[in-house]
Amino acid sequence: MKKKLLFAFLLSFLLLTVQRLAAQQAPAPFWNEIAEFKHRDSLHRPPANPIVFVGSSSFRKWTTVQADFPGYPILNRGFGGSTLDDVVHYAGDIIYPYHPKQVVVYCGDNDLAADKKVNGKKVFKKFQHLYELIRKHLGNDVDILYVSIKPSPSRERLMPEMERANDLIRNFMAEHSHASFVDVYHLMLNAQGHPMEDLFAADRLHMNDKGYRIWQQAILPYLDK
Repeated sequence: MKKKLLFAFLLSFLLLTVQRLAAQQAPAPFWNEIAEFKHRDSLHRPPANPIVFVGSSSFRKWTTVQADFPGYPILNRGFGGSTLDDVVHYAGDIIYPYHPKQVVVYCGDNDLAADKKVNGKKVFKKFQHLYELIRKHLGNDVDILYVSIKPSPSRERLMPEMERANDLIRNFMAEHSHASFVDVYHLMLNAQGHPMEDLFAADRLHMNDKGYRIWQQAILPYLDK
């Protein structure tokens, strides 16, 4: 009996050790995409003092972003289905090293969708943390632009918390210099206050070309030359 108990204990200890080692060796979420950015940078030097677009898949899928803003040194570093925590985690890889003159952030809706405990106020606090880190590492003269959370049809249930997060971030940015807020949320609603379906792809989450045209027109006035 004692031998069986000892064997069971040793087996459990071995399994736990293997799991811990595997967790230590496993790359962080989205690391492959970050590594690909680094590889691209090694092949083609990024523009000096660029405008860095950073955030989730709404930026990642904006494959025409550089052509949509001709004459602007856009560097698109949107990745995966990232949350604000992910952007904070990789800021040292995809924001600070470029010494950008402007940082454009789109992120927040995945935070709400991924965790029921996350509300609009928590999204605001996460963004505030990212904002403070950018200021700490890049200084107070770098322009920071936040693009409001968009109202996707597939996430219509989250719209009250999206609006709450947007309002808190808008008010926060208004209180600071070199900080701006772009409201694309209300530009994407119909007369009844619902998301316009024709701005979105078949998944009803990501935008089509028509949706990106709205973003392009809304963001352009805020970009630094």
